Amino acid sequence: MTGFLTRRRFLIGSAVGVGAVGLSGCDDVVQSEDVQKVLNAAEGLTMRAQRLIVSPQKLAREFTEADLSPVFRSNGTSNPDNEAYARLSEDGFLNWRLKIDGLVDRPMELSLADLKKLPSRTQITRHDCVEGWSAIGKWTGVPLGQLLQSVGLKPEARYAVFYCADELEQTLDGSGRYYESIDLIDAFHPQTILAYGMNGKDLDIAHGAPLRLRVERHLGYKHAKYLMRIEIKDTFAGLWGGKGGFWEDRGYEWYAGI
Repeated sequence: MTGFLTRRRFLIGSAVGVGAVGLSGCDDVVQSEDVQKVLNAAEGLTMRAQRLIVSPQKLAREFTEADLSPVFRSNGTSNPDNEAYARLSEDGFLNWRLKIDGLVDRPMELSLADLKKLPSRTQITRHDCVEGWSAIGKWTGVPLGQLLQSVGLKPEARYAVFYCADELEQTLDGSGRYYESIDLIDAFHPQTILAYGMNGKDLDIAHGAPLRLRVERHLGYKHAKYLMRIEIKDTFAGLWGGKGGFWEDRGYEWYAGI
């Protein structure tokens, strides 16, 4: 992962402009407080510009089955290394539950069978990884906005935070466990789904079973796998590094719109 992060940091720095920040080393640049302020400002500008130019409901391009990639790489973790997840996977996730709580009126827990009974959406889209590769896959799942409507959002709700089963770093405080977040604009986008199916089959472990996020207008690291809980929040305060995601806490941009 170190090489992955270093490449990502270089890309972030390059987006601001090599001359503007005087690159002498990618890690040094990202760790500089002054440069970090510039990067954060640039990210906010990017998000506002994209939201201004592109309709919040505009769809990412969809493809046909003839376009499906023969190989769809597994990004990040390919099998969470923890006993709780192993027990869940052994019985086909019969005992797995997705917890939805936080700033909601009706917290709930849903089984995989519960989710499959709900109205679904199937879409064939391109996954763009920050490492530089892309692949086209067919995803089936529940529109996230539909679920959020069913639990009822409190007026102060602003973000959906996704907690996952995979742990990328061994840490005592839990900060090594993967998590991500999106705002409610992206949460209610028609193509933002909680996918339990891929290419006409149940989602496999390598690609995030039993449930993963598909937020099609964002880079791949936003598409959290192995979902366990969704918490609705009004701030990132109290979330480990406070940046809204595992990689964001380590220097990535929170808004990864494409």
